[in-house]
Amino acid sequence: MKKVLAVGSLLTALVVLTPGVAPAAAPPDHYANHPIRVRPNVTSAPAGLTPTQIKSAYGWGSIGDGFGRTIAIVDAYDGPTAESDLNTFSTPFGLPACTTGNGCFTKVNQTGGKKYPRADGGWALEISLDVQWAHAIAPAAKILLVEASSNSFTNLMAAEDYAKTHAQYVSNSWGGSEFSGESSYDSHFVQSGVSFFVSAGDAGTPAEYPSSSPNVISIGGTTLHFDSAGNYTDETGWSSGGGGCSGYEGAPAAQSTLSQVLCGTKRATPDLSLDADPASGVSVYDSTKTQGQSGWFVVGGTSASSPMVAARAATLTGVPVVNAAYVYGASSTAFRDITSGNNGAPCQVGFDLCTGRGSWSNSN
Repeated sequence: MKKVLAVGSLLTALVVLTPGVAPAAAPPDHYANHPIRVRPNVTSAPAGLTPTQIKSAYGWGSIGDGFGRTIAIVDAYDGPTAESDLNTFSTPFGLPACTTGNGCFTKVNQTGGKKYPRADGGWALEISLDVQWAHAIAPAAKILLVEASSNSFTNLMAAEDYAKTHAQYVSNSWGGSEFSGESSYDSHFVQSGVSFFVSAGDAGTPAEYPSSSPNVISIGGTTLHFDSAGNYTDETGWSSGGGGCSGYEGAPAAQSTLSQVLCGTKRATPDLSLDADPASGVSVYDSTKTQGQSGWFVVGGTSASSPMVAARAATLTGVPVVNAAYVYGASSTAFRDITSGNNGAPCQVGFDLCTGRGSWSNSN
C-alpha cells in the first residue's frame, strides 16, 4: 500500500528535514498591570479626597486650567461608561462638563477608530481614575482616551503611537517587570513637543518598565496627611510607591550626575511623586462593575499620581515639554522635598529612589 502524507505532515517533514528553513520564533510579548489600589466599601457619595483638597495640599490654587491643551490617557480594554462616569464625577465638585458633544472628551481604540475592545472591570476603574483626575486638575484641557485592544505591550505601544500624535501630554498608568530588550520599546515614547508620564508601580523597588525608560517622567507615590478638620499637614513617602535602579536602561543625560550616585550608569526611578497611598486616596466614580461593585470608590496607587502630574504639566505656561531636563533643571522651589518614609529605599534629603525629586508642590 502506498503511504500518503497529509499536507500538514509533509510540510512538517520538510521543515524538519531541510536545514535552515525552520521559521524563527517570534519574540515573547510582555503584559502590563495597572498599579491601582482600591479601598473597600463602595459608597453612594464621594468619600475620598476631593480636587480642592489635592490642589490645596500642593499649592495649586492659582494654576492654569489647561485650556488649549490635550491630555491623552493610554489604557487597556474598554471603559464603556467612561464618559458618563466622568460627568457624574464632575458634578459634585463643580467641574465643567467634559463630553463628546462639547468637544472636550474623545474615546478611540488603539488605531484611532471607534470599534472598542472588550470591557474589563478592573481596567474600567483604572480608566475612570485616569480620566477623572486629569480633568480635575486641568478642567479646560481636552481628554483623549486611547484604549489598547489588550494589556500586551504590543497593543499598548500601538495605542501610545496614536496618543502621542494627537496630544501634548500622555499619561500611562500601567507597567510590568523589567526585561531584557525593553529598550527596543523606548522609541514609542519619543515625539517632538510631547511629554510622557508613567506610573512607577505599587510594589516598592525594583524599577518597572516603561517607568524606567529614559524618555519618560517616572511618577512615584506619597501619602498625604490631614488634621481632623481636613487641612493638609504633611507628606511622606508611600511604602508601596514604585522606584529603584533599572537593570537595563541608562540614565537620561539630565539625570546622569544624580543617577551615578544612586545607580551607577543606570536609570534611577522615580523622577517625581504625588499622592498615591489609598489611605489618602482620591474619589472616583465608576458605574462599570468591578468585582460586583459600582459607585464611588476611594482609589490610590501610582495610577492616581501619573494622570494628576500629566494634568499639572498641561496647566503650565511657557513650558513646551516636561522632560528630564525640565525636572532636574527646574528650581528646587518647584518641588517639595520628601524626607521621611520608605518604599524599599529611604526618603532622604535631596533626590532619592523613594520619591525622586520630590512632589510637585507650587503654583508657578
